[in-house]
Amino acid sequence: MWSFETDPDYQKKLDWVMRFVKDEVEPLDYLGVQSYDVKNEKRNKAVKPLQAEVRRQGLWACHLGPDLGGQGYGQVKLGLLNEILGRSHFGPIVFGCQAPDSGNAEILAHYGTPAQKKKYLQPLLDNEIVSCFSMTEPQGGADPKVFTCRAELDGDEWVINGEKWFSSHAHLASFLIVMAVTDPQAPPYRRLSQFIVPAETPGIEMIRNMPVGYHSKPGHAYLRYNNVRIPKDHMLGNRGDGFVVAQTRLGGGRIHHAMRTIGQVKKSFDMMCERVLSRETQGSLLADKQMVQEKIADSWMEIEQFRLLVLQTAWKIDKHKDYMKVRKDISAVKALMPKIFHDVAARALHLHGSLGVTPDMPFAEQVIESFHMGLADGPTEVHKVTVARQVLRDYHGTNQLFPTQYIPHLRDAAIAKLGDLIEREVSAA
Repeated sequence: MWSFETDPDYQKKLDWVMRFVKDEVEPLDYLGVQSYDVKNEKRNKAVKPLQAEVRRQGLWACHLGPDLGGQGYGQVKLGLLNEILGRSHFGPIVFGCQAPDSGNAEILAHYGTPAQKKKYLQPLLDNEIVSCFSMTEPQGGADPKVFTCRAELDGDEWVINGEKWFSSHAHLASFLIVMAVTDPQAPPYRRLSQFIVPAETPGIEMIRNMPVGYHSKPGHAYLRYNNVRIPKDHMLGNRGDGFVVAQTRLGGGRIHHAMRTIGQVKKSFDMMCERVLSRETQGSLLADKQMVQEKIADSWMEIEQFRLLVLQTAWKIDKHKDYMKVRKDISAVKALMPKIFHDVAARALHLHGSLGVTPDMPFAEQVIESFHMGLADGPTEVHKVTVARQVLRDYHGTNQLFPTQYIPHLRDAAIAKLGDLIEREVSAA
């Protein structure tokens, strides 16, 4: 059965979330503190009461199953929730579903030992600590097949050496999940394993900590692991399971990220519409100019198309309970996401004139963030290749001289099948 309506009881929850985010959470974005800095007293004074209210509403960490304190919501419900949370940088933190902690929690839930879950998972779920996913490398980007960071077994310890790039929130994290080469001679997808590395472990060197663009605070670290020693049992999953472990955190996370992006894009669109109904030039409102109207129409149509694709993908995940069966759709969502964000933010920037390029409005930062989205969790080109390959699996070529839809051949076939009928009709006429 098809339906585009949200369950009425859940819609009431979403209505509460919208009011709560707009009135209580969005103001936190302008306080000048980092949402992930759990050791900042000012941040905690503002955030913890809001987190307590979210818990009272039964909406804390909804991406998790009931066994971990979540609601066990499917991807459609999570998508609708994240669409609202995306309006604020603090939204995911206040609702206990921020990346990369949400994905790292899923990894720990699946592969962590009881002791590791007690030490890292529960505090992570409670937002008492934050974490880092340390995967990409400066020479290899997001292609794990060319990673060089090594983990070698030495007695009862793993020794990690190498460099990692864009290890987000490493400077605030209590632990890092590190992807490293353990079997360099193995097949490409069996070379890597994943490890828990406590942040206080000797040998972790932060070479640089970089922002995205020019105005945001540094939060993406360039790390070097110098003989970093961790216990043997800090491997997550089996040796060589690095890819398998990584996939645990990616499928649903991309859907949540896409819906949060829609929340940001809708906010930009709202500002765009307000602007064109407020600003006059050449004797009339911007809203009366046809080229401006085109920007409004294109933005609205693109947002609606993308939103429906994301929700349909979430529906398919809920239906199949298998990310691999929805791989094409997830990749399509990931490939479209940066383009929609860029195009709407760029139009909003342009329609705000010189004000739009200043830090007093969010558009310049959003345009740069759109390029970041086209790189994080795999570059856009990789996802387009995945979409094409998955689509082509449902088609077959032909060894005939002409295409199967060659009109002269189809006409001959139609005459051979229906010729008698045509002749009878002509005779009757």
